[in-house]
Amino acid sequence: MPAETGDRRQHGDGTGDLDDATATAAADSGVPVTERGQASPEGDQAGPPRRHPYDPRAWALWQRPKRFIVFLFAMEAIGIAIMVVATMNSANPGRIDWVRFAILAVGATAHIQLTQRQEERRRDRSRTVLIDLTAVWTFPAAVILPLSLTLSIIAIVRIQHWFIARRPAHNFVFSSVTHGVSVTLASLTFAAFGPHEWGRISGWDTLGEFGVLIVTGMVFEAVQIAYIGGILAIGSPKRPSMSTVLGNTADNLLEAITIGLGAVTAVLLLIMPPMVIVMAVVTVVFNRLAEIDQLQNDARTDPKTGVLNMRGWSESAERALGRTARSDDNLALLMIDLDHFKWINDTYGHPAGDDVLRDVARKLDEVTRPADVIGRFGGEEFLVLLPDIDETAAKLAAERVRSAIAELHIVTTDKRGSRVTISGRTTSIGAALFPRHGESLEELLHASDAAVYVAKENGRNQVRFAQDVDRPAPPPVT
Repeated sequence: MPAETGDRRQHGDGTGDLDDATATAAADSGVPVTERGQASPEGDQAGPPRRHPYDPRAWALWQRPKRFIVFLFAMEAIGIAIMVVATMNSANPGRIDWVRFAILAVGATAHIQLTQRQEERRRDRSRTVLIDLTAVWTFPAAVILPLSLTLSIIAIVRIQHWFIARRPAHNFVFSSVTHGVSVTLASLTFAAFGPHEWGRISGWDTLGEFGVLIVTGMVFEAVQIAYIGGILAIGSPKRPSMSTVLGNTADNLLEAITIGLGAVTAVLLLIMPPMVIVMAVVTVVFNRLAEIDQLQNDARTDPKTGVLNMRGWSESAERALGRTARSDDNLALLMIDLDHFKWINDTYGHPAGDDVLRDVARKLDEVTRPADVIGRFGGEEFLVLLPDIDETAAKLAAERVRSAIAELHIVTTDKRGSRVTISGRTTSIGAALFPRHGESLEELLHASDAAVYVAKENGRNQVRFAQDVDRPAPPPVT
């Protein structure tokens, strides 16, 4: 799904490739299409002539909203102007600059080629923002090379990505401009604090240079956020969330580490150039670790809603329950069942039902605490584990969830593709308390499930707590 839109920040914009655009145009005109997105011979007889995929009229870009197209061209124009003006006023490269350029170019090429398959797999599994590690080579270029050579490093990286990513041309151009303007502004920022003679500084002066690197890295990242976050927010058909625009905590931590590795590469290149070979090895290994982390996250996450699946939720819930039992605290479990969910699928279609599930999951994340564990139980049911909470607070939390879902206005499409808004959806919530209604996760699940049935039998759109469980008294201490 993803299509590139940044050096480290990449995302899926849903435009598809050039063949997809051709297929869309043919479908809109009633022309039969084959599995490769080309009009069939039968369709050619009755419909408009086929357009070559590289015909500008067949570009996927024109399928996007007008505001997306305007933003894309405006930001590209601004970025190109910044790069041209800055390059015209930059210093000419010297012999040592060419040597450093060659080292970074070789390192970036080795990194991209050795991690090609890993990046393809990570890109295909990513649903929102994808962070790669090429900033290990582009950030040091912005810090130590003249701007003309820095942009040449970007060109080397981007040309290789063109053959690897195989994304729509407008995505590739926009991401390339994003790279260029981010390193340009980072380079200008670093130069503004100059001159920098790292080989001669010591003591407290190193702290000053460290601070300059931090500021430069922040500018480098801010440009990425402005460009890519902006295009994600404007291009999204629904109200974007922070995680879909900026990435989750793990994504941004990986990005911060990547910029840090780029700073280390710059230091090594100035003081001990042969050690840059070590960074090439580090990037390959680190890329593999990032893929493993993504695989582990995918195994625990529900792909439709982005919350934990039953496996991931059970693992986290068991750990939370264990901590609660050891500390003799309280805990609550909410089972949330969307009322009449089948009616949504039957009336508007399953894609609309999926949009409802995604918005409910997003709302649950907004109205719960960071320590609460949210998961999808299956179908239209969600689970929320509430650690360190008493009965009164659990009732308030359950009512907050119920009312928040009832207030949702979900923008989606019906079976004919027309825009519709689904609102006024209700939920039946069953709640169980630890240890009052169960001492194990299985017992709590059974108790909350029974409470959901009580809520539905009594008219739905309400919160019901599980019945108290009669437990045998502990044996007397002798």
